This record gives sequence, structure tokens and C-alpha cells, in this order.
Amino acid sequence: MKGPSSKRQAPEKHQALSSNGCPVEWPSTMLESNRSRRFGCWNLDLLWSLELGAWCFSSLLAFLLLTAGCQRAQTTRSTDSRSSAQAVKTSTRRDETASRAAFRAAYPVFMHPRCMNCHPVGDVPLQGEDSHPHLQSVKRGPDGKGLYALKCKNCHQDKNLPGENMPPGHPEWHLPPANRRMVFQGKSPAELARQLKDPEQNGGKRLEEIIHHVAEDSLVLTGWEPAEGRSKPPLSHAEFAAKMREWIEKGAAIPE
Repeated sequence: MKGPSSKRQAPEKHQALSSNGCPVEWPSTMLESNRSRRFGCWNLDLLWSLELGAWCFSSLLAFLLLTAGCQRAQTTRSTDSRSSAQAVKTSTRRDETASRAAFRAAYPVFMHPRCMNCHPVGDVPLQGEDSHPHLQSVKRGPDGKGLYALKCKNCHQDKNLPGENMPPGHPEWHLPPANRRMVFQGKSPAELARQLKDPEQNGGKRLEEIIHHVAEDSLVLTGWEPAEGRSKPPLSHAEFAAKMREWIEKGAAIPE
């Protein structure tokens, strides 16, 4: 039996090709060292990548949570704002008793000759304080401006003619057209209120447009600027417009 050799064993060698193509022997220990260094570097790269990924994920999660919180707060404020506006609107529009009272206060203006004379039952306009049928056999006509040669503008000029009981004037003096007569004469408060609310009868107007019509229309305003010898409606124009606004804004209730 041979005993252990006293000679140092040479390290195992591995061959590789040099740049000139000749084989070069590398000690195995050197290769092991190189592999260890490469593994250590790769391990550090992995740890750094994991740490960076975790930081990015945390940042993204924080951003998403912040965005969701802002959206929730904005939605809550928007909902609260709409609820508040709706509550105010509802409280304003539900006072039907006050709405009916406002229309009854405005109703005598519609029945006054300055308004009713151009809103008759038939096709003949009315005139005078007693609202008698218009003389000269004047008729409404399709557009409300007279029929054939008897046009409203023949006598009703751009402004009131001077002298007692002379024709009042306005650039657009006319009755409502034949397809939308808007009759005031003989209407009860309930009937008139329903007519004013009905777009089929009021010329396609919304309630807000009725407020504008009675408050701003220059032909309506002539009722408070009558020719000499004629009376004015029982309310001032400002009072009448305010009552009509109140009637509509508090529900446009029908005064049964």
C-alpha cells in the first residue's frame, strides 16, 4: 500500500484559447474566484432591483390613494352643493298658497281694458274704457295686424297721437295672431292661469319667458303709457311684474 505523497499536488488546470489561438491553461482556483465575484455582483444587482421596484410600487400606491381621496372629496362636495341648491329650489317653489295669491293679485291687470281690449274672444278688437267692439269693422287677420286694407298701422302710429281719445301707438301694434289668440276676455283666474302655462296656447313660451314678456316687452308696457283720456291698470307695472314672477317662482299654482 502506498502512503500519502509528500509532494504538493498541482492545482487542476483548465485550458482556454488566447487571442492568437494558442491554448492557455488557467488554474481552477482562479476560475472559481471569478465565478464567485460574478455571482456576488449579480446578487447585489438583484437586491437593488427589488428595492427599487418596492419603492416604485409604494409611490404608485400612495398616488392612487391620494387621487381616490381627492375624487371622493370632490364628489361629496358636488353632491352636497346639488342637494343644497335643490333644497333651496324646492323650498321656494312649494309655497302654492302664496303662488295662488300672487296670481289673484295680478289677475285684475289682465281684465283691465288696456290689456283685455287686444285679447278678445272673437276676431274683433275691443276699444274704450267699456271694451266695446272696435269701430270701422276692424278684424284680427291671420297675423293679428288687421285684415285686407284695414291694418292696425293705418291708425295706430309709432307713438300715441296727441288729444283725448286719440289712437294709442306703438311700432308693433297688433293683436295675437289667429293661430294663437291668447284670449283674456271672460276667463276666470284658473282658466287664464292654465292658458298662460300651456305652451300650445301661449306661443311656445316657457314660464321663465313669460316673466320676461310681462316685465320687458315694450308693447306690454304701453298699457301703463295710455293715450289721453284712458286709465291705467290697477297695479303699477313693477307691481304686476313682481306678482307674476312670484306666481311662477313659487310653483305657478292654479288659483282654483
